[in-house]
Amino acid sequence: MVKTAAEVCPLCEGTGWKTLPERPSAPKDRRVTRCDCRLRARNQTLLAAARIPKRYEHCELASYTTDFPGANATLAFAHLSAAKFAQEYDPRDGTGLLIIGKIGTGKTHLAVGITKELILSKGISCLFYDYRELLKEIQNSYNATVQTTELDVLRPVFEIDVLVLDELGAVKPTEWVWDTVSLILNTRYNDNRTTIITTNFEDQPAAGVSGSASRVARAESLGDRIGERMRSRLHEMCRIIKMEGTDFRQTFRSASFR
Repeated sequence: MVKTAAEVCPLCEGTGWKTLPERPSAPKDRRVTRCDCRLRARNQTLLAAARIPKRYEHCELASYTTDFPGANATLAFAHLSAAKFAQEYDPRDGTGLLIIGKIGTGKTHLAVGITKELILSKGISCLFYDYRELLKEIQNSYNATVQTTELDVLRPVFEIDVLVLDELGAVKPTEWVWDTVSLILNTRYNDNRTTIITTNFEDQPAAGVSGSASRVARAESLGDRIGERMRSRLHEMCRIIKMEGTDFRQTFRSASFR
């Protein structure tokens, strides 16, 4: 397909390379660099490959205060922390985020907002996975009729620059679930890759661990759902952001019927 004149970038004239200003010390030394149009196109490709669900495609860091009006101090601090994380992201660091909060406080909104900021502003490759969906894809790969192997599913999860794992702990824990979570988190930890995690479960030890209440006496904790060893690993991998507040989605639904 031939591009029209209006579609051709005026900076690079369609070549993908733009000329840098001459240096006074070497006026005849003509230097070029990748044009912004190619960088934008690459970033859009990365965004399309990030697997952000349609429900969250609109989410951006800048729109958090609009989508969650009247946010309390912890939610405002979480928003600022997320923006700072995206701004200061360093792939050599590997430190991620563990975003903890009840349903409807905007955890996924912030995680997706960070993802889009990293992709569009810095060209960082990111991948979004709902925890339940990822485990189901891995299980489906064991089916002999499916042309996908376990490694096909896990390779991008292991190798992507930034992995967003949404709703960690949402699947009932079994030995297989614990082993799979351990494999993912330990691999990314050992490779010093950044992982952003959201969860509805309180960051408390598993039942039976010294100092913790029994499972009968309290709601299940993150330690109960992913195992105490992996909870400890998350503390090494991530900074923790706690979000406290009511379910904004439920509040808006109630308000709409008044």
